[in-house]
Amino acid sequence: MEHVPAPSEELARLDRELAELDARRAQLLTRRAWLLAALRPPAPTAAPGWNPSGWGAPAAGRPGAPAQPWGHVPPKQPSAPRSAQNVLLTLGGLLLTVAAIAFTLVSWGSMGIGGRSAVLAAVTVGALAAPVVLLRRGLTATAEALAALALVLTLLDAYAVHAVAAPDTDGLGFTAVAAAVLAALWTAYGLALGKLHLPLPAAVVLAQWPLLFGAWAAGASALVVGWALLATAVLDGAIALWGKGTGARVTACLGGSVMAFSALMVGLTLSVTASGPLGALAPGVLLLTAAAAALAGAWRAPRGFARAGGAVAGLAVVAAVGGVPAAVVPEGWRVLAYLLVGLAPAAVVRARLPRNAAIGVLVASAAVVAGALVGALPGLAAVLLGPVTLLSDVWSGSPEGFRSAVGSTLPWSELAATPVVLALVAGLLGGAYRWWPSLARIAAPLIAREEPGSGTGPTGAPGTGTPEAGGAAAPGVSGAPWYAGGAPAARRRPSGAALRGAAGAGAAVLGWGALLLSGAVLDVPYAVAVAGETLLVAGLLALAVRGAGSGRDGSAAVPVTALVVALAAAVSTGLLSLASEGASYAVFGALTALFAGAAVRAGAGVPRAVFAVAATVGGTVLSGFAGRSLGLAPHEAAPLVLLVPALTVLFGARLRRNPVALPVELTGALGALVAVALAVPDAPFLALVLALCGVLAAGAAVRPERRPVAGYLAAALFVLATWVRLAASEVSFPEAYTLPVTVPALVVGFLRRRKDPEASSWTAYGPGLAATLLPSLAVAWTDPDWQRPLLLGVAALVITLLGARYRLQALLLLGGAVLALDGLHELAPYVVQVAGALPRWLPPALAGLLLLVVGATYEQRLRDARRLKDALGRMR
Repeated sequence: MEHVPAPSEELARLDRELAELDARRAQLLTRRAWLLAALRPPAPTAAPGWNPSGWGAPAAGRPGAPAQPWGHVPPKQPSAPRSAQNVLLTLGGLLLTVAAIAFTLVSWGSMGIGGRSAVLAAVTVGALAAPVVLLRRGLTATAEALAALALVLTLLDAYAVHAVAAPDTDGLGFTAVAAAVLAALWTAYGLALGKLHLPLPAAVVLAQWPLLFGAWAAGASALVVGWALLATAVLDGAIALWGKGTGARVTACLGGSVMAFSALMVGLTLSVTASGPLGALAPGVLLLTAAAAALAGAWRAPRGFARAGGAVAGLAVVAAVGGVPAAVVPEGWRVLAYLLVGLAPAAVVRARLPRNAAIGVLVASAAVVAGALVGALPGLAAVLLGPVTLLSDVWSGSPEGFRSAVGSTLPWSELAATPVVLALVAGLLGGAYRWWPSLARIAAPLIAREEPGSGTGPTGAPGTGTPEAGGAAAPGVSGAPWYAGGAPAARRRPSGAALRGAAGAGAAVLGWGALLLSGAVLDVPYAVAVAGETLLVAGLLALAVRGAGSGRDGSAAVPVTALVVALAAAVSTGLLSLASEGASYAVFGALTALFAGAAVRAGAGVPRAVFAVAATVGGTVLSGFAGRSLGLAPHEAAPLVLLVPALTVLFGARLRRNPVALPVELTGALGALVAVALAVPDAPFLALVLALCGVLAAGAAVRPERRPVAGYLAAALFVLATWVRLAASEVSFPEAYTLPVTVPALVVGFLRRRKDPEASSWTAYGPGLAATLLPSLAVAWTDPDWQRPLLLGVAALVITLLGARYRLQALLLLGGAVLALDGLHELAPYVVQVAGALPRWLPPALAGLLLLVVGATYEQRLRDARRLKDALGRMR
């Protein structure tokens, strides 16, 4: 019988349903409004004072409302009148230009001399006069187009005059005169009609050629051409500083840069290729004049141009002054002459130059020093990387000298000055590191100097913070030294302590490089080179150890750099010693002792760990040398290599939780990997080495902090050693050898579990079971008989059931995996036969059905997997 609710109950139910419908409708309407607003293009921004009164005006308080009614299509905006006008004028000017060129080149010969002159004169005068009238009427764009046409016509006039009136004159000379006349004409025209933008830049472009073409026409020497280029560059600089109009100044700046660069290249080439000091004087005067001009321009130029001008001036002075002594000394020593001169501009820190110009000069000095150091890179690379060739011929005999050991074909005579250059720069950086406070006081006027026109008060005014005023320089304020601190200054520039540390680090690196290159340049005997490089490593290690504990500001860079360089030097020295057996033992023994001593003397931290690791590597190499000296094959020497890993295990047990212990033990483990790699060609020795590695891992597993990793590693190594040994002996019944190991291991595991029920089953039973099950499984897969797979399957089934019964994870997983693989091996032939008899469409269909079932019960399968994971996790 159907239940009919009471009217009050039914009314309440209807009210609830209607309320839900209203809420849902409100949500849908809100979403619809948002989608409409997202699909419509944004409304154009209203101009100030515009009152939206028509259709589509957004209602007040609704910033996202549409600005037009639904379905409104905004009309296309017409092209801007000014843009269309410019296009038309450009096209018209181009057409007139083409017509004028065609008339001059094609129709010129069909008219007499009077007609030619009249036509060109009339058209040119008309093109020059038309912009005057057009500017009065406000047609600026039309005037610009006709001015461009007039420019082309004046060039054609010059060509016509040369072709008719002066055909026998020199082309370069006539071009120089014509360019000068046209430059003057267009300069006057541009100054008279100030509203036109084209005439003055065109005059600047024309002014680039008179002096250059005139020098070429006169057959002048390269030096005179350089002076012509420099004079043109000076003229461009004057226009760039005092010229009228942005276009003219920008054009002059570009032209002056090109001309100045060309003049400097001419002067530098002549100075470098001069046959003597007298021949270098004339190019030097050209370069000094260019430097004076650049410095004069930098005095008034903005910041970036002032620094560029100062840098150009500094480089030009170095090239001019350094070229004179460079022409006297041998070719290999020229770099030293330029370097000594390049250090002189550093004196501008006390000169009364503008700050930006002085900074540019300092940049030039630094660039000269950097260039000299770059020239030393090939020699350093040859000395450091050359001994790598000795790896292919170890202990072949001591070479005669250092150069033959390096094996480089560099022209060492041309690198004679390189050690001196490195030593000089290293001395300067070392002096800066040592007397940094005094250097900072000397440079303080340059750093705190105000630029002209900066808007600050005069030097020495109270409150400016300058040294003369005695006021305190506020951090981050203009005029305050950047090393005074402050957030803006800290973001812009490094601290003084960082710069001091960089100077000390650079001194250490360059000093090491100077001493290293000295041996190659002098071609010292091989023994002296090896001993010298070893002493260099010792010195660098002493510097690294001595500075590691220093608490001074900026001192961290010096010991860190010394440490890195010491490692690189140790590698290079070790490679160099491979030429001789005695040198190899001496060098690696000394390096091992030096790094071990440094590890003892250094404080706790990364440097100490690095020293200890380097000492461990040195000891490993020495153990390899011992095997080679005994005449052992590589696989026979593998057990000797394990001596150092054994010592690292003992060392780790001694240090325990010291931060150095783990890096040392990991380095010993890498040595053990090297021993395993050496033993790979011989299976019996490989088994022996694996077993010894297992012993070492078991020794490390005695310590609680290493047990989680070392315990499993030891078990795996023992099992792997057993397999390798059985494979090497070609054993067909491995159970005869594995069961005597498995039974005692299981007994020991049982006793361990009995004493400690919380012990893992993998630790107690895993090694013993794996020692028999895995080799038997490997043999069973290749056994054509049925007895071994049957017995193995039964044993695996029993182990699996025992694991499930006593909740032992190792027994369950090992037994189940072996049982599954053994069953797969036995069933594989039948599965293949059945698969061959089935229709080809059936396997994909079954796979699809399986996927459907899994997908339909996906959540349930996930819950089952989680339960299985939790169940396995609760096992021991």
